Amino acid sequence: MKCPYCPEDNDRVLDSRASQDGLTIRRRRECLGCRRRYTTYERIEATTVKIVKKDGSRESFDHAKMKRGLEKACWKRPISDKQLEGVIAAVENELETNFESEVESRHVGELVMEQLRNLDEVAYVRFASVYRQFKDVRDFVEELRPMLAAAKKME
Repeated sequence: MKCPYCPEDNDRVLDSRASQDGLTIRRRRECLGCRRRYTTYERIEATTVKIVKKDGSRESFDHAKMKRGLEKACWKRPISDKQLEGVIAAVENELETNFESEVESRHVGELVMEQLRNLDEVAYVRFASVYRQFKDVRDFVEELRPMLAAAKKME
């Protein structure tokens, strides 16, 4: 591993721990050249599932792109970065488990909305409004109607 502080590519691992989701390993390293310490994360490199977009084009699943979309939907909501990573991990897990090479973007969006619905209703509606391309307030009302009915039953 190349040191981020100097040109050395010789280090030693001081500590290794599995993350809470069990999908990554955190390694604390020390450069043998400059003696500075840094952290790296190791993930299993899975076969990348291709996302089939609405226009028929294909692109590789992009963890960072999904995170950016979720961050926009969860802006100013009481949702931690750890919770966002949990949503992404759940979606990635579902894709890797149930799809070999390709999945329609529509299905990915539905998986994300399912996770957000359980996490935060406001973030869910924000994400749905962009994903489903709401045109006016009636689209919001239609999306909220089942949620309001479920809330009423719980009272």
